[in-house]
This record gives sequence, C-alpha cells and structure tokens, in this order.
Amino acid sequence: MSSFHKLSIKNIKRETNKAVGISFNVPDNIKNAFGFKAGQYITLKTTLNGNEIRRDYSLCVSPKSGELKVAIKEVVDGTFSAYANNQLQAGDVLEVGTPNGRFVFEPNDRKTKNIALFAAGSGITPILSIIKCALEEEVNSKVILVYGNKSTNDTMFLNELLELQHTHKDRFSIQFVFSQKDEENSIFGRIEKSTVNYIMKNKHKHVEVDAFYLCGPEAMIHTVKDVLTENDIDENRIHFELFKAAKPVEIKEETVISGSTKITVVVDDEETTFDMPQKQTILEAALDKDLDAPYSCQGGICSSCLARIKEGEATMRQNNILTDSEVAEGLVLTCQANPTTPTLVVDYDDV
Repeated sequence: MSSFHKLSIKNIKRETNKAVGISFNVPDNIKNAFGFKAGQYITLKTTLNGNEIRRDYSLCVSPKSGELKVAIKEVVDGTFSAYANNQLQAGDVLEVGTPNGRFVFEPNDRKTKNIALFAAGSGITPILSIIKCALEEEVNSKVILVYGNKSTNDTMFLNELLELQHTHKDRFSIQFVFSQKDEENSIFGRIEKSTVNYIMKNKHKHVEVDAFYLCGPEAMIHTVKDVLTENDIDENRIHFELFKAAKPVEIKEETVISGSTKITVVVDDEETTFDMPQKQTILEAALDKDLDAPYSCQGGICSSCLARIKEGEATMRQNNILTDSEVAEGLVLTCQANPTTPTLVVDYDDV
C-alpha cells in the first residue's frame, strides 16, 4: 500500500501544447521507498479550492534512471491536469505516494525475448518506461511500438522516442498512427484491427513476440486484445492498463442493494468495525468513517483501492483489472464493491 511523502518539484518540461513532464526531488533517506518497476504509477495529492484531489500518473522513466518523473496531459474539465499544466512550478511541493500498480515489466537479461507495445495518447507514459527498461536491461531483446495520436504536434515524447530509435535502430521499431494528419511513413487513422494485423502479419511477421503491453483508452485496448486473441495469442501474454474507461457504469435502480452490513476494515494494522448500508461501496463507507483507506481514481481503472475480503462477500460494479483467479482469491476493488452479506471483513494490508 502506498504511503505519501511531501516532495518538491525539480523540473517542469513542456512536452506538447497540452502536456507537461514533472520530475521530483527525492531525498536520500526515502529513495528506497520510491524504487519502482517499469510501468508503475505514483499518486499525486494536493488540495484545490478546499477539496483534496488525488490523481494517478504513470512514471515515464526507467527504474535505473535515478529519476522520478511523470507526464500530465491536460484534459477537458480536468481539475488537477489543468492545475499541473498551467500553475505548478519548480519548487512547489506535492504529496506523492510511493510507486504502485500491477501493469509492470520485469526485465530478465538471461533470456532474449521480443515485446510489442500499443499506446494511444497519454497511454505512452508507462509504455515509455517499459521501452527504456527493456532497451537498457535486456541488451539482446527487440521492441516494437505502435503509437497513436492526432498529429505529431500532439505526440508526447516524440523527439525522445526518435532518439531512442536512432540509438537502438537494430532493436527498436516505431510505427506511428495519426488520426488527423497524413504523415510520411505513418498510418493514417486510428489503431484498429487492420493496424494490428499489418504490424503482426506483415511488417513484423518474422518476429516471434513473447509479450504484449497495451495502454490507452478502453476501446483501443479491447480492439488490440481481441485481434491478438483471434490470432491465437495466449491471453497470459497480453498485459494492459486503462487510462480512461469508455463510460461510467450506470447502476439500475432495481439493482441497488438496500440492506445493511457489519463491516470490519483493516488498514495500517488497525481494525475498525461499523455498520454500513449495502448501497454504498466499501471505499465510500471507509472514507465516511475517516479511515485512511488508499484510493485514487475511484472509477475502477487503477488498483490503488485494492483489498482482500477475509470474510463475507461483495460484488463489483465493474472490474477492468483483476483476473478471475484473483477475484476467487478474495481480491476486490473497494471503490466498485458493494457488500452482499450481513458481515464482511476487508483487509487493505493483505494485498
């Protein structure tokens, strides 16, 4: 479970007109706490207009870089992303959670392997970390990137990626996809079925890919995943992380639970027992009791609020992260979970 530390901003770099890269100063005495695996994220916490705001942002540097850096793209009506892009400055202090996340790449230089990565928009941030890690730590492995954007002007890390490609020209291949501008050597359109088939069956048909990493909007991820499985790729070789769900799940009125549950919540080695309405999620009830339960997106697309059910049962409104076997083991996204039994024991520490 992440713990928060106050860190000052080391540098802010404009990546595109709508995105900035932010790096942090990490004191020597807590450097170990901020060690991370390629693909993980950190949670940034601050107070804006009297409200506590938490947002997850993927690290975009390699684990051996010695840096702690994220990139934040400004989105429409985005409270924190607008603040980060227009107001934050070097020297400002934010509360930063220690690295977290299950979308990870773990290098093994004793084995030569090939990876293919599909990213769209700001989904490039964890993908860039994975690319750098693979190129640095697996010196014989090959990396294929398919990266979709509106145009080159909207492409985060464009020059950095091109430099990496030049440095590792025998090992790193990039296929850009632009939806609003037809560029030389790029595919015009979006990452869709034909794109995936072209990459896997034509451009790189002689490459045996060992693992696939997908990050971006839900629709893109489902498209790529479906095409790969249609081509007999084992789902265990396909790893993905959503940056934004297509739309929130609407709970029909007749499905809302009206009972009550006596719940025991374990967080930071402390147990708290209380009654909660079953129409609330576990996370909502814990926060109402001022418990320091971990959370961030509250939309079921990050794993910050992960916990384990030790007794009783709960049902999730949506689940884009956990596998069937993990659910069977009792893991649950508490921001999506409603109790369905009279008693329930939930442990945030045992994950």
